Amino acid sequence: MAKELKELTSREENYSQWYNDLVVKAGLAEGSAVRGCMVIKPYGYAIWEKMQRQLDTMFKETGHENAYFPLFIPKSFFSKEAHHVEGFAKECAVVTHYRLKNDPDGKGVVVDPDAKLEEELIVRPTSETIIWNTYKNWIQSYRDLPILCNQWANVVRWEMRTRLFLRTAEFLWQEGHTAHETREEAIAEAQKMIRVYADFAEQWLAVPVIVGHKSDSERFAGAEDTLTIEALMQDGKALQSGTSHFLGQNFAKAFDVQFTNREGKLDYVWATSWGVSTRLMGALIMAHSDNNGLVLPPKLAPIQVVMIPIYKGAEELAKITARLDEIAAGLKAKGISVKIDARDNVRSGFKFAEYELKGVPVRLAMGPRDLAGDTIEIVRRDTLAKETVSQEGIVDRIEKLLVDIQDGIYNKALKFREEMTTRVDTYDEFKRVLDEKGGFILAHWDGTPETEEQIKAETKATIRCIPVDAPEEDGVCIISGKPSKRRVLFARSY
Repeated sequence: MAKELKELTSREENYSQWYNDLVVKAGLAEGSAVRGCMVIKPYGYAIWEKMQRQLDTMFKETGHENAYFPLFIPKSFFSKEAHHVEGFAKECAVVTHYRLKNDPDGKGVVVDPDAKLEEELIVRPTSETIIWNTYKNWIQSYRDLPILCNQWANVVRWEMRTRLFLRTAEFLWQEGHTAHETREEAIAEAQKMIRVYADFAEQWLAVPVIVGHKSDSERFAGAEDTLTIEALMQDGKALQSGTSHFLGQNFAKAFDVQFTNREGKLDYVWATSWGVSTRLMGALIMAHSDNNGLVLPPKLAPIQVVMIPIYKGAEELAKITARLDEIAAGLKAKGISVKIDARDNVRSGFKFAEYELKGVPVRLAMGPRDLAGDTIEIVRRDTLAKETVSQEGIVDRIEKLLVDIQDGIYNKALKFREEMTTRVDTYDEFKRVLDEKGGFILAHWDGTPETEEQIKAETKATIRCIPVDAPEEDGVCIISGKPSKRRVLFARSY
């Protein structure tokens, strides 16, 4: 393990390679035989499961129910909403045949040309079209509304440049799709769900986020408004970490989903959709981890406390393990996940390095002197601070320590974001900050797509969002000099 840690590229040397090394060496994920797709390994999937469980709870607390819709979508469905098909056309995987047969030349199997589908099927890149075609059968009256559905699923977007968790051809996510009686109710739903995402990101991932509206050009294809949460990674780049869309009546009109309203008249349904994906794993890694490996917030760590006995011989091991078992029982009674690593085929130093790499929040070590002196060594992963303490009250101490670590990780990330957020008033200053410092930049923009595109083309920075809490402030656009009423958030991004 020490050798593996030496092979972990430092963040300062090559941030991108550091990230890739960490994902693989910490046992989170790896590439697969299918180009652009990944294998999520058990340790990585355990983190995703904890994310999934908490988000699922939050969705259900806000009145949503889980459902499941088909992976395959008829191609004709994408022709019904023009902006939507335009947004996803270049990323779609298409199924054209349904059967293979043996190659008559003995070269394995080939596609049977006689098994061509009458209509091609799109492998789900997102589910608005198939879901709104279904909702047509579910909705007749205002009494059938609202419909508050979520599905946990995989999607396929044929990415050419991929990176584990951040951008893969297939990824896991959840997508909520809701139907409402009024415009106001749908807007409120979209706003509520972006706040759910923000609360999850800050309270569970320990990642501070900025909530805002996407500009017209960055908006989700087919939406009237897109809300986003934007996080800042340690290399000064932004990561879009969740989105919630007010879809207006666009999909209801495309699929003719009408209902009889309270006045007895026909009207089109109002819609939202919202989602987060395994990209959150990338956010978790890049926001907190260091050159020793992962730094996991305790709420999402598969193992919150690891215990390592240090011993010589079976007799010492049995005595130390017996005491560690007692402590572990007390921790488990408080809902804390614990692992006792008593492997006898690796040295304790190897174990220390392994659990640092895996980001386990708290490490306990006990040797014969600790056992005799009623002490135990505690190391916290976020700061690597080490202390030897009394075993008395150790369970309560660790419970409090896990809360302190969760808060400490968040506060460190928040302090970094504050230090890396810069207000600028000129384009020259904008470019200088972007190249020399990076991070978030707050600048005035005149609201036109022309200036937005110019900035993107010349600097590779995009408008991450128009913050919802941005105060009104008279200024002039850094490009055009035209009047502006508020600053928007720029950054280079993933």
